[in-house]
Amino acid sequence: MDATIDKQLLDLLACPKCKKGVRLSENGNELICYHCKLVYEIRDGIPIMLIDEARQLKDTDR
Repeated sequence: MDATIDKQLLDLLACPKCKKGVRLSENGNELICYHCKLVYEIRDGIPIMLIDEARQLKDTDR
């Protein structure tokens, strides 16, 4: 299952809570908003940008 996301799409995405940019995690299967400290999962190449489904950023997330 490939969870990569297109660079052009990544440049367009913003955190739905604060509207700031998000970054791709090191493993490439999550988007991280460092401002809100939220992590959004990428499922089957589709970012799940729902605040209710996001998890809190941990110190180990990069």
